[in-house]
Amino acid sequence: MNTRMDAPEPKADKAGVRRHNLSLVLRTVHEAGETTRAAVAARVGLTRAAVSSLVEELLERGLLVESGKTFSGSAGRPGTVLKPATTGPAGLGVELNVDYVSVCVADLTGADRVRRTVPVENRALAPVEVLRRAAGIAAEVLAEAADQDLRPTGVRLALPGLVAGGTVQQAPNLGWNRVDADALFARALHAARPSGATALPVASDNEANVAALAELWFGDLGGVRSFVHVTGEIGVGGAIVLDGELLRGAHGFAGEIGHLTVTPDGPRCRCGSNGCLERYAGQSALLRAAGVRDVDTLERRAQDGEPRALAALDEAGRMLGVAVSGAVNLLDPQAVVLGGIYPRLTRWLAPAAEAELGRRVVSGLWTPARGRLRAASSTADAARGAAALVLRDVLADPQAYGG
Repeated sequence: MNTRMDAPEPKADKAGVRRHNLSLVLRTVHEAGETTRAAVAARVGLTRAAVSSLVEELLERGLLVESGKTFSGSAGRPGTVLKPATTGPAGLGVELNVDYVSVCVADLTGADRVRRTVPVENRALAPVEVLRRAAGIAAEVLAEAADQDLRPTGVRLALPGLVAGGTVQQAPNLGWNRVDADALFARALHAARPSGATALPVASDNEANVAALAELWFGDLGGVRSFVHVTGEIGVGGAIVLDGELLRGAHGFAGEIGHLTVTPDGPRCRCGSNGCLERYAGQSALLRAAGVRDVDTLERRAQDGEPRALAALDEAGRMLGVAVSGAVNLLDPQAVVLGGIYPRLTRWLAPAAEAELGRRVVSGLWTPARGRLRAASSTADAARGAAALVLRDVLADPQAYGG
């Protein structure tokens, strides 16, 4: 019999237990927004004395702050309100897309504190130059953050392509293949910052994945924990969240809905296939079909009832419905969330998409009245989601970042 048994995990020592409990307390306060020592103790199952000791260390490390008193209505002294600190450790998120770079610094509460979005044409440039320019923008944002006493502990890049292990394996709309994005950006950021500045660790992820996490953490989902996120940019990205967890797949490439085939004999795609969704519903395809140069003009002409604009949006919506219905049949999500440029255009995309979903979803549970097709929240985007991923590291190991 060939039975594999995993080795038992070593028992945690006292330092390991304390590290775990510090994270537990910090995450509890973070999730609550504001709370008391007594409430934390009741929530996590530790004694009040243990929680008080942990809270004192988190206060000393600048990860929590005290703010006023709260009264429970019962006998006893009022409790001091605990909140995550809004200065000190923070996250830096950099969304790099085909035609813009967006940089965000978020504090430990997740609030977007410093933001800069710069339109740039990245498609014609070498990867090293694209990442160098993005690093220059990030360096300026870091200087603004320092003026607010915010100290990002790391950087997350949100990139439009197949990303694994710090390398962009393929980004068709940028023309990238096997680009070591983390290392190139780290070197460029170090060069762009003042001499003596602390080097920041850099990691990267697919921008649609990060946008979906931002929607989960900061969006207005109304309790939805399982959804397909479809991001319309130059191309079309996708991500899958099931029961509050991002589905990455065996190699980290799950969710590439933009490259689902909707017409097998359709136009050639940059990925090498034919008839991909993004050849009908991506920004470039939409603008070309509508005969306009930018999304502002497309939106304005749609509002004016211009037939060509309406026809382009109707066809894009239809193809979205075809692709998304397959995902719905396969995954049974509670909702489909449209991000990127789509929230501005949902009014015209949705009718055709809903019609296809209603016709193709086998459960019979898809109707427009259920509100399962919805626009992404304006408070959630890939740059903020990337910054929040840095903060997750802080929450997981406060001793490594505070103080």
